[in-house]
Amino acid sequence: MKDNNISHLTSVHPAFDARIFYKECKTLTQNGYGVTIIAQHDKDETVDGIKIIALPKVNDRLERFIKLNIIVFWEALKKRSDIYHFHDPELILVGIILKIFGKKVIYDVHEDAPRQILYKYWIPKSFRIVISKILELIEFISAYIMDGIVCATPKIASRFPSDKTVVVQNFPRRDEIFTKEIIPYELRPSLVGYIGDISEIRGIFEIIKAIELLPNELDIKLILAGSFIPPEMENEVRRMSGWKKVEFLGWKSRNEVLCLLGNIKIGLCLSHPVENEINSYPLKLFEYMAAGIPFVASHFPLWKIIVEKYLCGVCVDPLNPEDIAKAIEYLIRHPEVAKRMGENGKKAVLEIFNWENEAKKLGTLYKKLL
Repeated sequence: MKDNNISHLTSVHPAFDARIFYKECKTLTQNGYGVTIIAQHDKDETVDGIKIIALPKVNDRLERFIKLNIIVFWEALKKRSDIYHFHDPELILVGIILKIFGKKVIYDVHEDAPRQILYKYWIPKSFRIVISKILELIEFISAYIMDGIVCATPKIASRFPSDKTVVVQNFPRRDEIFTKEIIPYELRPSLVGYIGDISEIRGIFEIIKAIELLPNELDIKLILAGSFIPPEMENEVRRMSGWKKVEFLGWKSRNEVLCLLGNIKIGLCLSHPVENEINSYPLKLFEYMAAGIPFVASHFPLWKIIVEKYLCGVCVDPLNPEDIAKAIEYLIRHPEVAKRMGENGKKAVLEIFNWENEAKKLGTLYKKLL
């Protein structure tokens, strides 16, 4: 299929984004497609058979929206690809123009962006509802223009035309997560891990308070890997008394994250009960499961179904540090139960919640369009 060239476009995500590079593009390459990623990167290069065309790195949002959109469109047009697959709402205009040029275009909807906007710290609160409604209208109209819509969750997919929409959930790759060396569970120190964006909505303040409440005799440490959003929040969190039990690693590469998962005893996923979080499946939840780690998670109905069916974690009120602390303490004091939960989660990922199952749906869409 090397004659079938696919270009993935993003002005927001890095070239080695987990969903874009490691899942979608690697799967396409393994199935014989010629694949290019156009993304912010240091240099043009080819990695694992995937060609990367580097966009300049831009921090200013307005400059990114205007300057990078123009560059993305020009680089995309030069590729003469059979399908263009873009990943950001701000590239919708680029997608529409590519359609005008007679190209086949897919919009990959990672998040429920209209709901996300309601909690964006950098948008004045008085404008958020209006901008959210406008974006929802733009997405709705553009969906009828695009050739295909790929959605990360069933909830997101419900907003788009069913005849051209497929749900491709962001589950872990089996061939990636299980090849990393890990410390046997019973030999691991009492490390609790949180991996991902660190923000108020993702429960960082409650997590630190919970860690502070844990008995010193258990010698529990929180491993924090990710980036603070907004960055200035880091100073506020560092002033909390529970910070003395935290080891902050900052942003980590994909391989570093996978190795880290092989060393911690409990994973945390404690988002606040806002609409976009309640109706989503966070990747970290399934990566904890894939690594054989029990987790403490928010008691959202969607998440509780998985926990109760597969017995792989504990659900708590994410706004209650005492509840979080009790769940962590229980798992540390009952290592046999915790280990069994981790094994249950790992089995569920091997059989059900894995990328290999989701990739088949993506492949069907590509074959249909080609």
